[in-house]
Amino acid sequence: MNWLAAATTNAPPESTQQAIGYPTLFLLVLIGALVPVVPTGALVSSAAVVAFHQTAPFSLALVFATASTAAFLGDVALYWLGRRGMGSKNGSRWLEAIRARAPADRLARAQEKLADHGVTVLVLSRLVPAGRIPVMLACLMAQWPLRRFARGNAPACLAWAVTYQLIGILGGSLFSEPWEGVVAAVALTVAISAAPGVWRRVRGTARPQADTRGPV
Repeated sequence: MNWLAAATTNAPPESTQQAIGYPTLFLLVLIGALVPVVPTGALVSSAAVVAFHQTAPFSLALVFATASTAAFLGDVALYWLGRRGMGSKNGSRWLEAIRARAPADRLARAQEKLADHGVTVLVLSRLVPAGRIPVMLACLMAQWPLRRFARGNAPACLAWAVTYQLIGILGGSLFSEPWEGVVAAVALTVAISAAPGVWRRVRGTARPQADTRGPV
């Protein structure tokens, strides 16, 4: 028996992988919603790639349900902690963490769009890289009740889970080996996350050059 056959024989069955994988995905996405440094989009895409290559029924549906539920619960928990900080005289470390990740310019744009479009902005904020926290802080400053935030955040988490799962399905369909699809899905999610920052830097360097040329 060669090493590939041995590795296949020693690999855990799909039922064991699912019993470990779904709770792990739920926990990591939940933590990523509370502590916005975990690349939750890449996690969902990678899980979708693995589910795409499995023979067990409803694997992709379970990934979607797990990711969207964990994201929703994490967002609601973080918003609740933020509301407690807003009502406290001394604030809270959770509120300070939210403020630290919401620069003044993004917060101002989020407040303006939230005032004009309401819940629609909350839904779109999860699809825009680095857009969730500024909009959440804008909701906190607008004193949205937790129930109103939760109603708007539910479709936002569903749309987010669908988007990153489709990225994973695309990566899984392009390659025969799951690990190749995972690499492709992670690379694509990282590129999507980095694109807004690159675009802002490009615009930032282009503006001084335009100013030095003077009026046309």
